[in-house]
Amino acid sequence: MVMNPSDSRNSNRRHGSCLACLFGFLMLLTACGKAPPTRDYTVVATYPHDRGAFTEGLLFHDGYLYESTGLNGRSSLRKVELKTGVVKQEVEIPFQFFGEGLTLVDGKLYQLTWQNHTGFIYDLNTFKKEGQFTYPFEGWGMTTDGKLLIVSDGTDQIRFIEPNTFAVERTINVVENGWPVSNLNELEYVKGQIYANVWQTDRIVRIDPATGAVLHDYDMSGLLSPQDREPGTDVFNGIAYDPAGGHLYVTGKFWPKLFEIKLGL
Repeated sequence: MVMNPSDSRNSNRRHGSCLACLFGFLMLLTACGKAPPTRDYTVVATYPHDRGAFTEGLLFHDGYLYESTGLNGRSSLRKVELKTGVVKQEVEIPFQFFGEGLTLVDGKLYQLTWQNHTGFIYDLNTFKKEGQFTYPFEGWGMTTDGKLLIVSDGTDQIRFIEPNTFAVERTINVVENGWPVSNLNELEYVKGQIYANVWQTDRIVRIDPATGAVLHDYDMSGLLSPQDREPGTDVFNGIAYDPAGGHLYVTGKFWPKLFEIKLGL
């Protein structure tokens, strides 16, 4: 999933001087079955975020952010104060594991790892490890509908997994205008739909969990300013939702800021 933290996507675009070039570009996208994503987001608030956190999993619960960070030797599970970005509680993951997606079900935190085919289960309050589970695919992003674990593996597939037996209940293939959407990464379940980061892009796709169809494609470019970027700043990743307040939070790997946003449609 992440080969090198410095391999950030170069999102610079060349701007043509004629309308015909722009029209041709749009026609090419349409011919390929993919419409341009719409840049329809509004920043509501900005909060500090630990620039040393290689964000893989993110969730919001009871006033705090819970974050899974990646990279071998730097992976962790964290409880973070929203307004200050201060880490209030943390447990490190052994060196051989690369932390990935994170979710919360029935008072237990479930955390994926990337290529070890191993996940961990923690007590929400103490961060004490209560168990672990295995899976035969790469671990990328994870969320929940309150009953099942919803897991991505870097392809166009999303699996729905029973959290007690870890049996795969069903699988969907994510498709946009007839074309598969791969590199699905961090996930969040919002009002009955799945929101997914698309790795190495500034996109969020909103997915129908029943069919896998992409319902909307959001362009999040420009969220982090050039002034906030350093040579090690990596890609956009991390979505957390507060259902009580209706707040949506996003950030990125090694980003110094976390944003509360509103999305159009």
